[in-house]
Amino acid sequence: MSEKLISLAKARFDYESNKKVLKEKYEAKMTFASAGGLWKASPELLTTLLVCPDDEAVILDTYGTPIKVNVKELYAETQQRWQEQMNAWLVELNSK
Repeated sequence: MSEKLISLAKARFDYESNKKVLKEKYEAKMTFASAGGLWKASPELLTTLLVCPDDEAVILDTYGTPIKVNVKELYAETQQRWQEQMNAWLVELNSK
């Protein structure tokens, strides 16, 4: 019985460790350069871009630098990057 518990605990630890490694891997891939700034694809950036009423806006990049951007273009790039990486992350997590 105790060997089975040890085996289950080890499998759970391996899963959590693998999940952490994949999170770091795919979060690094969320960063991209566009419009003279460095951005991280995230729900926060997507939401910020969605609530901008104009075609152009000044928003802060990941370094805290104000950058004037075309809202629709940056939204499209951010959404594409986010979805591609989240899909790849899910596939890799489920394959292990």
